[in-house]
Amino acid sequence: MKAVTEVLEGILVDIEVSIKSERFEIAGYNDWRGRIEIRIKSPPLKGKANKEIINGFSNLTKKPVEIISGLKSRQKTLKIYNLTKNEFLKILDLK
Repeated sequence: MKAVTEVLEGILVDIEVSIKSERFEIAGYNDWRGRIEIRIKSPPLKGKANKEIINGFSNLTKKPVEIISGLKSRQKTLKIYNLTKNEFLKILDLK
């Protein structure tokens, strides 16, 4: 899976975001774009969508998460600290 890369402090995760969902959810993996598709409830106003993404991934992984690129884009890169690629893929169950 090209969307997940291991780095010194944890992993980088490339995602693509769709809004107006009923809740935060992992929709799957887009092979063509090389990104994990995420659906969120919050609109992209005043950072609400970014907060939902950070909270969603923090709750899912129980690790600190930050958005390192794409703050104002549908395509983002997250950094999840203290987690390996294999641990993350097990959590997602997308292998």
